[in-house]
Amino acid sequence: MDVPELVQRARQADPRAVARLITLVESNSPLLREVAETLMPFTGQAQVVGLTGSPGVGKSTSTAVLVGALRAAGKRVGVLAVDPSSPFSGGALLGDRVRMQDHATDPGVFIRSMATRGHLGGLSAAAPQALRVLDAAGCDVILIETVGVGQSEVEIVRQADTTMVLIAPGMGDGIQAAKAGILEIADVFVINKADRDGADQVARDLRYMQSLGGTHSEPGGWRAPIVKTVAARGEGVEDVVAAIDKHRDWMQRHGELLRRRQARAAAEIEAIGVETVRTRFAEIHGAAAVGRLAERVAAGTLDPYSAADELVASLTASPDGSAGSRSDAGG
Repeated sequence: MDVPELVQRARQADPRAVARLITLVESNSPLLREVAETLMPFTGQAQVVGLTGSPGVGKSTSTAVLVGALRAAGKRVGVLAVDPSSPFSGGALLGDRVRMQDHATDPGVFIRSMATRGHLGGLSAAAPQALRVLDAAGCDVILIETVGVGQSEVEIVRQADTTMVLIAPGMGDGIQAAKAGILEIADVFVINKADRDGADQVARDLRYMQSLGGTHSEPGGWRAPIVKTVAARGEGVEDVVAAIDKHRDWMQRHGELLRRRQARAAAEIEAIGVETVRTRFAEIHGAAAVGRLAERVAAGTLDPYSAADELVASLTASPDGSAGSRSDAGG
């Protein structure tokens, strides 16, 4: 496969080329390093917006109407819709596409469903590189819709420039909102299904929780606006777009956009480094080395920290067998 040609076709908005590149990312292809290197000069332009919230709040419907509003403004849009993988079959329904059929034939919209494949945090492990593909393909805005998340599953904040948290009346009180950690990650609150009873109470709960303090209360800090929508009828979507644009302007004025993107790059580098070490260990020793160390720990002849030190020493051994290569981990 000619990676530069594939990237060039993706740059020309060829949906097949974009899909093929994301497939290489998801499958952890041996070509992945070449793909990343070839894409880099064309990245860094797209605005990344994350949508998260509990199951049933209307994330997919909100994403669909938001795509329509962005397209009406003349922007090219990419969508990464992440669905949970079954813990039994390993498969995923990828049902978000069912709710986005109105945009399926629009050449200015690229929609890709991705399975979590057991990755925690509400996203797929391949999400960072998939974002880079859509960025290089010329998308002005990339929307990431997470799986229906619960408490603490807030990895989206590490991938998005702006994080939207969707809440619906009847999904819990303000204390649940605080426990879920959404006050810390939300850049924009969207109360969807606002035509239901209780929408005003949800807004009051959020404002009360915001009044208790936090980073938004610092001088010049960003206080997440609370926007009400009825996504099924397209109501309030203009207010959501305005809130997203306002947040981007604030980040650019305060240097927050650069800070977030640097933090995103640092997290990605760390993840790749950890995976590289894990792969190298498997190639050198396999599971048997850990098993031998585990036997000594279980027998009480070695503490787990010393066992870990031996394991690390075996990975840093020189090719001639010095510097720890004869540790117990290496056999």
